[in-house]
Amino acid sequence: MEALLFKGLDEEKKMSTVATETTQKTQRTSLYSEHVRLGGKIVPFAGFELPIQYTSILDEHQTVRKEVGVFDITHMAQFFLTGDSPLEYLSTLVPADLSSLAEGRAVYTQLTNERGGVIDDLIIYRLPDCIMLVVNAANHQKDFNWIKSHLKPGIELRDDSEKMTKIAVQGPKAEKLLFPMAEADLTQIPFFGVVQTKLLGHPVVMARTGYTGEDGFEIFFEHAYAIEIWRAVVEGGARPCGLGARDTLRLEAGLPLYGHELNDDTTPIESSLAWTVKNKGDYLGKNIIEKQKAEGVSKKLVGLKVLGKNIPRDGFEVFFEGKKIGQVASGSIGPFVGYPIASAFLDAAQATMGKIVDIKIREKMIPAEITRVAFYRRPK
Repeated sequence: MEALLFKGLDEEKKMSTVATETTQKTQRTSLYSEHVRLGGKIVPFAGFELPIQYTSILDEHQTVRKEVGVFDITHMAQFFLTGDSPLEYLSTLVPADLSSLAEGRAVYTQLTNERGGVIDDLIIYRLPDCIMLVVNAANHQKDFNWIKSHLKPGIELRDDSEKMTKIAVQGPKAEKLLFPMAEADLTQIPFFGVVQTKLLGHPVVMARTGYTGEDGFEIFFEHAYAIEIWRAVVEGGARPCGLGARDTLRLEAGLPLYGHELNDDTTPIESSLAWTVKNKGDYLGKNIIEKQKAEGVSKKLVGLKVLGKNIPRDGFEVFFEGKKIGQVASGSIGPFVGYPIASAFLDAAQATMGKIVDIKIREKMIPAEITRVAFYRRPK
């Protein structure tokens, strides 16, 4: 994501590691008028004008954890692959095992380069007649160009990002809210399952995926139905939520943000994503990634539970016994867990669970405990 953090906003907004753009060229999603009508505070983000919050990041965060919220995620890029064995082709670009990806299922993975670094992370959805990829908005053109440059004969790549509205309905009450609106039986859609169905009589793609650590659905449909579907979801009880809560929710749940926990020079192993590396075939960067799996890494992503009220930020240095051992990747208050949290890349030799380290915050050394990256797991 872009490196310039929100400036000039109140302290609550500053909780987020979400970044703004420095250019004035922005687009408006099909739901922009709804955001304004509902009092959303609009900021430029990844080429779009989007709400960072409506009322309170804290309240929106807690609503998603306890009830249900809805996000406009139309800025996310959406590609389609068709042709001769598109999954077999994709297997040469990602470390995930796509050989067992059945129709109606999705998988989280990364696009890797020759050095094993992460070009972007993405979700791959297997639909009946095509493969759908959803990638980060800030990497839209970068990802498209990368995939296109590696295309094989017989494979067609299509960018439909500007043709579709996308929303995320997230929280423990998401299924109950959407159930009467959907033609499909949502109770039968598993985690990371995806179906083509109808919502309020309109054709949609619904996936049981999200970026909050909660149950919920990401829904893709034509712009013509956007306001009708959005209003039905809001009137059905979902609280509109902005980028700020989406960021604090993902950090609390240990989900990575490109440009913070992921980048071109950091491998999935270093980012504590070894669980996603299951491809037994050849793919870009495999030699380096497999070597790291076997021999270990020099740096490792961990969680930091701050032992106090100070909030760490991206780039803050981390020390142990006076020696710098790493730096913060993302930091915020954890609204649900109730204490400041951070992710940080540390020297692997020092990244021991339970160890107390110091984060340099405004020239003060603030103690923090090394933890797993995820601070929150939703109840099953």
